[in-house]
Parts: sequence; C-alpha cells; structure tokens
Amino acid sequence: MKKMAKNIEPDRKLRTAAFIVLTLLLIGSLVSYVRGTAEINSEYGEASFVQTREMERDVSLEDYDEDSTVCDVTYTDGDDTMVIAYPYEEYEQLDAQTITAYEYQTENGTKLFFDHENPTAQEIEDNYHMVMANESMPVFNLASALLILAASVFIMTMFAQIFTTYEKCWFLSIMTLATVVAVMFPEESANGVNGIVIMLLYLLDTFFNILCELLISKQSKYNFLVSVVVEILEIAMCIVLMYRFATMVTTLFFWLPIDIISYINWSKHEDDDEKELTEVRRLKGWQEVLVIAGIVVWTIVVGWLISGLDIQTDFYHNRTLETIITYIDACASAVGIANGLFIFFRLREQWIAWYICAALEAIINIMSGQYVLLVLKLGYFTNTTYGYIKWTRYIKSHQEKKPSVF
Repeated sequence: MKKMAKNIEPDRKLRTAAFIVLTLLLIGSLVSYVRGTAEINSEYGEASFVQTREMERDVSLEDYDEDSTVCDVTYTDGDDTMVIAYPYEEYEQLDAQTITAYEYQTENGTKLFFDHENPTAQEIEDNYHMVMANESMPVFNLASALLILAASVFIMTMFAQIFTTYEKCWFLSIMTLATVVAVMFPEESANGVNGIVIMLLYLLDTFFNILCELLISKQSKYNFLVSVVVEILEIAMCIVLMYRFATMVTTLFFWLPIDIISYINWSKHEDDDEKELTEVRRLKGWQEVLVIAGIVVWTIVVGWLISGLDIQTDFYHNRTLETIITYIDACASAVGIANGLFIFFRLREQWIAWYICAALEAIINIMSGQYVLLVLKLGYFTNTTYGYIKWTRYIKSHQEKKPSVF
C-alpha cells in the first residue's frame, strides 16, 4: 500500500504541473489572438500625404505568362515595399523598372504606399488592414502555435498511460520547436490566402502527422483514424498553395481509401498476447525489386504529365523550380503509395519508405521556403528510427506466421 501511494504521488504532481502548463499556454494563445485582432482593427484616423519616393521593381519575384490573370509586382525602397496587382494585359506592357510611390502616413504612424495620388477612403482602409495583418503575423502565428502546443500537452496528459516517457518528450519537443519556427519564419500570403491561415495549416499538419507517426511506431490501428485528418489537411494545403498536385491526387484517391481499409485489416491482426498491438512482419528481396521498379516508372510518367500542365500559382516565381519540384513530388507520391501498401500489409519496410519520403519532402520544403514543415521532417526522421527499431524487435521476438505477403 505504501508503495502504491508513493507511485500515485508523482503522477499527481506531474498532472498538476501539466495542468498549469496547459492553462498558461491557453492564456498565452488567447492574449495573442486578442492583441493581433486589436492591432488589425485599430483606429488609424486620417491618412495624410508625406512624400513621393522612387521604388525599384523586384523582377526576381515574377514569372507570369499568358495564362496568368493577376500579376503581383513588388517595388522596394530599402525596408519599405509596395505590391501592385496588374491584369496580365497591363503587366505585359510594363517596361519601367522604377515607379513613383505616394507615401501616406496615418495618425498612429503607419506608412501606406500607393501608385497614385489621392487614394479613396476605401483604398486607405484596405491598405491599412493589409499592412497591419502582415505586421501582426508573428503574433497570430504565436497564438496558433500555443493553442496547438496546448493540445499536445492535453493529449500527452490525458493518455499518459499509453505513451512512454521518451514518446512524450519527443512529441512535445517537436511541437515546441514548431512553435519557435512558426514565430521566427512567418509565411507570406499566396493565391489570395493570408500567411496566417497558411501557417495554421502547417502547424495542424505537423501536430496530426507526428501523432499519427507515433501511433504507427506503437503498432496501433488508431493511427489510421488520425491519418484521415492528415489527408484532409494535405489536400487543403495543396489547394490553397496551388502546388504538389501529384501528392493531392494520390492523397485523394489512394491515401484516404487505404487508411480506411488498413484500419479494418489491422483490426483483424491483433497480437495474441497484447491486444493493443498489431502483428507486423517484413518483405522479401524480390518483392523489394518490384516496388523500386514501380517507383521509378511512376516518377518519370507522372512527373512528365504534371510538368506539362500550365497551372498558375504565385507560390512559386520560377518555372524551372516549379518543374523540379513537380518531379520530386511525383517521386514522393510514388514512395508514398509504396509506403501505404507496406503499412496495409503491416510490413517493416514502410519505415524505409518513410525515410525516403521524408528526405524528398524536406528538399521540397527547403526549396519552397516552408521552414516550419522541416520540423515535421525532423520528427519523421527521429520517429522512423524509433519505429524501425521497435518493429524489428517485435518481428525477432515473434515468429512470422505467413512467410509471403501476397
């Protein structure tokens, strides 16, 4: 009885500490949201003309063609910038490398820039809200990150008996790092969607992805329920950013169905001794050769087909970069399909596929400037090693009942 009382006491202290941390995170998130909203909707009073300034055009951000409808052109003068949206017809006739910017200043000291004199009240209001939204982006990112970090603490506390100390530390460490990166590297707006919304999608994707990965390493069939949420977020990001269409199609027509089917299949193969575990096994050599050949063919064919499509997005400003990423994305989607089949058949080789897929996606994230998603890839690499070791130990300690997968 005394021993049980000693064990209960530390658990209570940990739960109390977790509750305090959770409360502080929620308060911090709420305060950040309120502060950011107040900044965007703050009163700016009257805007008065200050001066005209010559700004230079940044052509490195432009890569538009006849299929483009609206072309954003950025002009800069030191730390100040002005973005003007031109219809393609006007953009095509645009030769000047400089522009005269009309600088206005509000009563609260905010600088506003226009390409013409005497802007209307509506133009001033829209410009002001856009400037304040960009300036308060780190605040909103912090609010979103703290909220998701609070959810992470809640999950690890509510299901403390399920996860080991290492797993809790790994999960919370990844989410804490994601919080820091989200504030340090805010996302720019793209395709008319504010960078705050894009960052929120990134953070949610990181949260649900690493939770799913952790459940897979624990041989839990419930990873597929979390994975459905992951797939929905992946599709949303592809639509918002207008990119990675190979991944979007693969997610829609392969990953969503395979998650449901895999959940049913895993439910039929529970471990005889530990019902919360699923029996897992490994692949044969000749089967690995067939899988690799299929990945190569898929990459070449799908990459060639998608690179030939004229899909417009202002997330990328370089056609060559977009084409390279298309082929890498095609390869990643092929490895992803192999990975999905490996998971369905409960094969240890799915962890090797995760390694390759994580490396390919990390390359895409670096080339695309999606630094917060690199935290997710760090989580992939570390958990993949952990999962591979766990599954290998399980396979060695359990004689495989079925020598062939097919």
